[in-house]
Amino acid sequence: MSGSGSGGNVLAAICSFFLPGLGQLVQGRLLAAILFFFGMIVSWALTWVIVGWVMVPVVYIWCIIDAARYDGD
Repeated sequence: MSGSGSGGNVLAAICSFFLPGLGQLVQGRLLAAILFFFGMIVSWALTWVIVGWVMVPVVYIWCIIDAARYDGD
């Protein structure tokens, strides 16, 4: 990826829109992809105790923004 706003980052953000963590996986960041994916699973599981209804959109939007703003090394 060549920097924030590059075509690769846009593609990664679109991937994260459909499946949280997929954009990070497309960028080659396996640990971040796993953490975002499981973070979303935990957020959905917590909807049973109301806390998840706040966490789900936060984790979801965070995942998309993280994929879009990644600038490599």
